[in-house]
Amino acid sequence: MKIGILGGTFNPLHIGHLILAEEAREKLCLDKIIFVPAALPPHKSDTEIALARARYEMIKLAIKGNEYFSVSDLEIKRPGRSYTIETVKELSRVYPKDELYFISGSDLLKYLAEWKDLNEIIKIVKFVVATRPGYPLEDIPAYIQTVAIRAVDVSAFEIRECIKKGLSFRYLVPDAVFNYIRRKRLYL
Repeated sequence: MKIGILGGTFNPLHIGHLILAEEAREKLCLDKIIFVPAALPPHKSDTEIALARARYEMIKLAIKGNEYFSVSDLEIKRPGRSYTIETVKELSRVYPKDELYFISGSDLLKYLAEWKDLNEIIKIVKFVVATRPGYPLEDIPAYIQTVAIRAVDVSAFEIRECIKKGLSFRYLVPDAVFNYIRRKRLYL
């Protein structure tokens, strides 16, 4: 089986994440995609991050009904910062006979040098970078496979800003996520 791993803060999950997952699944002929929300991302402060459990619930709501998508709370259960190396090691133990593909947006390329144990990560998974508007695919290391996806210029930061300013964010997230954010009064 070929399994895609889509890690991130998902603060909140939006349509860009879902389009990335679906197109990567199809273009790479993956059997499934596992969304892995970070508990404490190493490259972000936790001042504007919704509780990990809330972000996990939003993903569950968003992917409900898609037989190819699942969500894992392994980073949420693990104490401390969420490092990709620990996640891919754990998933390689759970799926020892499967091919694992770690999928990232091109915006993360500029941080690669800062990743913990990157050389170990690329021994465990196939590293895939998907195009993202405003972040061109330049100077791509040889170990990275690229995949072109539909340009959807939406960001979680933009959504949080809309919420703070009382502006509409309705069609930037799935309906279930929109309703959850409003009901729980997140990002105000």
